[in-house]
Order: sequence, then C-alpha cells, then structure tokens
Amino acid sequence: MSGKKTMKALVLRKHGGLDELAVVSDHPLPAAVAGHVVIRVRASSFNYHDVFTVRGMPGIKVPLPVVIGLDMAGEIAEVGAGVTGWKVGERVLVNPLNKTKGLMGEMLDGGMAEYCLVAADQAGERVLVLGASGGVGTGCVILAKHLGAEVIACTSSAEKMDKLKELGADEVVNVKQVDFSKWAIERYGKPQRRSYEGGVDVVINFTGGDTWHPSLRCLKRGGKLLVCGATAGYDPKEDLRYVWSFELKIIGSNSFYDDDLRALMALIADGKLRPVIDKVLPLAQAREGLRLIQDREVIGKVVVAP
Repeated sequence: MSGKKTMKALVLRKHGGLDELAVVSDHPLPAAVAGHVVIRVRASSFNYHDVFTVRGMPGIKVPLPVVIGLDMAGEIAEVGAGVTGWKVGERVLVNPLNKTKGLMGEMLDGGMAEYCLVAADQAGERVLVLGASGGVGTGCVILAKHLGAEVIACTSSAEKMDKLKELGADEVVNVKQVDFSKWAIERYGKPQRRSYEGGVDVVINFTGGDTWHPSLRCLKRGGKLLVCGATAGYDPKEDLRYVWSFELKIIGSNSFYDDDLRALMALIADGKLRPVIDKVLPLAQAREGLRLIQDREVIGKVVVAP
C-alpha cells in the first residue's frame, strides 16, 4: 500500500440498473483509522441484496457513490490505532454488519474493491439479562462480560443491585420500579426498522410470561432474543410484527452439551470465570436451600455438600 492513494473498485453512482455500476481506478484508498483495519480483499461475492442496493430500496437512503459487496475475505494490510488482537498479514473473513452504520456494501463501502476499511471490534454488544441475580442470570452476566459485552442486569431486588455491579454489570435495573423495556429505549434510543440504531443487541429471557412482549420491543433490528426457560409462563403474548419488521432472531438454548461443559470448565480452570455461590449448606438444610431459591433470596447458586 506504500505510496498508493487510489484503487480499483466497483462503484454504484446512482440507483437504477446495472449500467449504473462502474469499475473505476481512482477510488480513494482507505486509511486505517482508530478501531479499524484495512483489508486487502482477495475475494468478494455477490448477494441478491446487492441487486436491491443497485435498484434502490424504499426507506433506505444509501450514501452514494458507494462500493458494493457484502461478502469479503482477504488479509489485513494495515492496523489502526487502538486495535488489539489483530496483526498485518492475518487472513480474515469479514462480518459485513457494522454495528453503528449498518451493512457494508450498502451504508458504507463494501468488498468489491482492492482494499476495504473494516471495523475491528468483535465485542461491544449490549446484552440485557432478565432475572440476573439467579444462578443462570449471574452466569450470563459473567459470560457476557467475558466476551466483552455491555451488560444490563435486571433484578427485582434492590438489595442485589450492588452485588450485580460487583459481578461486572454496567447497568442494573430494578424491574419492580422501572419497566426494563422502556428504560432500554429511553437509554439507547427507539429501535429503527431501516437502520441498526437504538435498542439492545441481545435479551436473555428465561422467564417468559409478561416479560416476553417487552423483550421484543427493546431489541434493535437484527437483535437476538435468547430463550432458555419459561419460569413465569410458557405461552406469553406474542407480537409477530416485531419479529418480522425488525428481523429479530429467537434462539433457544437447552444447555448440558458436552462441548459447552468442557469449554465452561476450561474457563473456570484458567481463572477466567468464577461461578457465583451464595451459600454452601449441609444436607440437613437442603430444603431450606431450595426455599431460598424459590423465594429469590440469593445471588447465584446454593450448593449442598452432603
């Protein structure tokens, strides 16, 4: 890249037919700004989405001219300031979804060029955890923080809020005092159908019941609703309008797979994750331990040592 200022690229000049696409040789070469890397593109493939981008889509304002191409792979040619975990020469496959601007090849330059500027982040998603003070909830908080997420922990107990902060939660919401969905929308903005602005990236919901519909409302476009239980009801009010119009992903998780358990044990053995244990009780007090769980008087797990 030394000395080069321009590159070849497939550029869309204005919406219309395929004749509005042109290969140019004087497109500005991207520079590696902070938090980004420049990729030397070795392969980029078309999707039918590119056809829609060329034609123009109602409600989506594409900043023209733009280099199209969602899918790309290549190697890192330059690393910007503040980027860790990546180095020049590494071969990469690029996730075209930019968390702040939208799809590459649509809302910003894509892969049909010699080089492409790509955000280097692999973390940074907003994860909202319902029932965060229980065994599953504390595990989700810790794992999400381990993966680099911004974590919003929701609890029904004011006494447990400080402990959740100690576990790493960035925000703690008392659901007895605040509607968690309205709180998320007020804090991060209303989710938008035509962009990726507003809302949270992930809601972890193992309660169901009355929390289901609010969970759908506060998820951003393309957001994920992770379901691993239904403690407050298995047949909640549904609203398919949110699922389709915001392209939501509903993901079930049933746990207890060997690979997952091995990975979890490795994290604990390496000191990267420490499970939260509220109490260790003798067998004679086991029933009291279950009462503590039933009445939600604990943070994390109650362990019985026979």
